[in-house]
Amino acid sequence: MGELAAVLVAARDEERTIRRTVELLHAAFPGVEVIVADDGSRDGTAALAEGAGARVLRLPARGKGQALTLGERVAPKGRLLLVDADLEGEVSRLAVTNGDLAIAVFAERRGGGFGIAKQAGRLLVRALSGFEPREPLSGQRALSQAAREACFPLAAGFGSEVRMTVDAVRAGLEVSEHELPLRHRTTGRDAAGFAHRGRQLFDALLAFGPTAVNHRGLRLPLVGWIVGLRRNPAVAAVAALGLADDLWSGEERGFRGHLGRRRTTGVLKLLGIPLVGLLATRRVSGALLVGLAANFLNQLDTRPGRALKAYLLAAPLAGAPVGAAVILAPYDLREMAMLGDSGANALGAMLGLSSVSRLTERGRWVAIGALAGLTALGETRSLGELIERTPLLRQVDALGRQT
Repeated sequence: MGELAAVLVAARDEERTIRRTVELLHAAFPGVEVIVADDGSRDGTAALAEGAGARVLRLPARGKGQALTLGERVAPKGRLLLVDADLEGEVSRLAVTNGDLAIAVFAERRGGGFGIAKQAGRLLVRALSGFEPREPLSGQRALSQAAREACFPLAAGFGSEVRMTVDAVRAGLEVSEHELPLRHRTTGRDAAGFAHRGRQLFDALLAFGPTAVNHRGLRLPLVGWIVGLRRNPAVAAVAALGLADDLWSGEERGFRGHLGRRRTTGVLKLLGIPLVGLLATRRVSGALLVGLAANFLNQLDTRPGRALKAYLLAAPLAGAPVGAAVILAPYDLREMAMLGDSGANALGAMLGLSSVSRLTERGRWVAIGALAGLTALGETRSLGELIERTPLLRQVDALGRQT
């Protein structure tokens, strides 16, 4: 079982409850560090938590799973207790349970909605792990060091709990639930309550879709595939090829890396995306534009918002639609989601396809030459590094991005 190493609390705008929660935890676990991951609070949550003796990480608002992931990194190794910021009651029994992942079940159910989010979470966990939880959304959890290694980084937002359970079960760890006399602030059947539970359900669904770990080590849902949900079959096909790479790619990178391995999803894209362009445009220049533009956007997708900004700058020149990019940009910039190869490739293909009809024959070959040069440059040097070394590009690249 092991001694409790730390207690971790994710909090956003909890100034009414955070002091009481931290004091409760200090009383229950004398000498154990309480870490509060402040998820972009706009009130006095951080100051009150510090005043109550907690170690506070002041973070941008990204989501519960992201806050817990960053908080877990600073916690000492060993058993870790996760607790919601509005908890009331006796939680010490949870910390001393046996097993790897112990989940609290509230003895008394109070308030809430119609149970749709909870039932959906229960069905998802059972379908993907075989474990049937009573409280799939419970934020009160004790994790062994083995469970920490299996579950972190957590899924984004409110999807963190349901995916944590599945990851622990799939890793062969012991998962158990324990009924405890706990309480927390309930959400009612009003607009705010339904919005909260809707977000829980949405995040839980995203947590079981394709995910990837970004440059900061956060595990985010890949949502760029929605770009392929268009009436244009060529864009849909490119998005599908990118999604295959998101789901099954290895560690190889760049043309040389994929060609060296021969049978990779990257080689599938290398051949498939230009073929889609050729079939859609009936031109060799169209095939090259679509393939090179898709690869270029994908090369840029190494930092939040970078590929989307490039797309939005180029779209007016190419006559490409901007709706999907505008919708995705806030989530990508705030590190709540990622484009992935599916989204970056599909956006690049849209640029290429639109350019075929917008540009003259000469203009298409000039664009092909420019994209080919940038692709070759990206094979030998990091485009991201070049952007960061160029003052104007660095400023544009940093716009809207969280630090």
